[in-house]
Amino acid sequence: MANLISKSTKFNHFLLNTRVRFFSPFTTSSGNGGGGFIKPTGSFSGESAAIFRPERYQSGKAGEQLDTIDYEEVENQVMDFPGGKVPITSQMKFISESSEKRLPCYRVLDDDGYPLPGTIFEGVSKELAIKMYSSMVTLQTMDTIFYEAQRQGRLSFYLTTAGEEAINIASAAALSLDDFVLPQYREVGVILWRGYPLEQVANQLFGNKFDYGKGRQMPCHHGSNELNYLTVSSPIATQIPQAVGVAYSLKMEKKEACAVTYFGDGSTSEGDFHAALNFAAVLDAPVVFICRNNGWAISTPINQQFRSDGIASKGQAYGIRSIRVDGNDALATYSAIRAARKMAIKEQRPILVEAMTYRVAHHSTSDDSTKYRPVEEIEHWKTEKSPISKFRKYIQRNGWWNDENESELRGDIRKQVLEAIQAAEKVEKPSLTDLFTDVYDKMPLNLQDQEKFVKDAVRRFPKEYPFDVPI
Repeated sequence: MANLISKSTKFNHFLLNTRVRFFSPFTTSSGNGGGGFIKPTGSFSGESAAIFRPERYQSGKAGEQLDTIDYEEVENQVMDFPGGKVPITSQMKFISESSEKRLPCYRVLDDDGYPLPGTIFEGVSKELAIKMYSSMVTLQTMDTIFYEAQRQGRLSFYLTTAGEEAINIASAAALSLDDFVLPQYREVGVILWRGYPLEQVANQLFGNKFDYGKGRQMPCHHGSNELNYLTVSSPIATQIPQAVGVAYSLKMEKKEACAVTYFGDGSTSEGDFHAALNFAAVLDAPVVFICRNNGWAISTPINQQFRSDGIASKGQAYGIRSIRVDGNDALATYSAIRAARKMAIKEQRPILVEAMTYRVAHHSTSDDSTKYRPVEEIEHWKTEKSPISKFRKYIQRNGWWNDENESELRGDIRKQVLEAIQAAEKVEKPSLTDLFTDVYDKMPLNLQDQEKFVKDAVRRFPKEYPFDVPI
């Protein structure tokens, strides 16, 4: 269906599915040992499929065609193990390192914005579709301007969501404000959707006195108690087990909500990811794990991270229902997350979603990705596989959008972002005292001594410290 260029890795095939089906963590009633696909509650059905060739999703030998092991069980012989009865076999056979076929990737729209034949998805209204598209354009425009501001020396650091706008906005649109979000650092679109103003984005990036974090965090580490969006934490994957704890709390309080945590493919190489999945499965925690599989953990490609069939396949090992979705398809992502959320809350269970996408930009302003991947590959995904372009074709074809709307939107968003930057730059920094507050109800003596020491040092050597930080 799509022929992608490749200079760095081999192609590998994914079966593109047009049905929203979640891969079951358990064996089917026929006892084939391979699990099965669970159709979520609702009206999802359909049969057609197409072939997708994602260039970046080879992971070692997972794509090889291996024989399915067929055990001959000894009749009426079982091991009554504490975890459940296990059938006995007289044959010594090892489980294959990978399944016979790769897990399919759910998609709704083709590259030209047409729904695939027979596809079933969660419909969106004209108003919702336009809001989703406008938010994706806002995210793209904001990223471009803030990235340029960093290159001008006005910001110390920045990272963009380029190529992953659909995952941000479509998933956010599928959630409720009652759901708790525990993000990584590439989900600013989620908090924007929830009502976080552009002015506050700028305040956080510049670390001024209006920043909710009082300038203590590095840029791009947003958070809002009001919006149930927990502040970003720099260490990789720490938010994943924390999300399970939040979900279990919601379960205990019988809330009609779930926890949602985002992370990249690189996070799955951390122990926190595996501990979190096991924790969630055992406790039946209503948490939705959303993995942005964008092919790269900074400069490390996924085929150097794991040999499994991506991320979704790991869910079955931990007893978690899972799905693989085209993260560059806003409608597919929206439909999958809506279904995942519904199952997580109604059935009180964890769900793992692997969103297949591509990180078009450098990892951050500290990175130059052309040193480890071909420019042609980046440009291909940027132009031919853009989630924004695809969704625009869809809404334009429905008569909901035109070139005039596009020009007006982009001009308006650019003006808003530039005004937010200009305003945030003029605001003074938080007081030096804020370095020592908000931890203890009453500041202990050792911190009082440290505060006095720092303030004395600033007064003695004023040229060695920032002039715009009030003492």
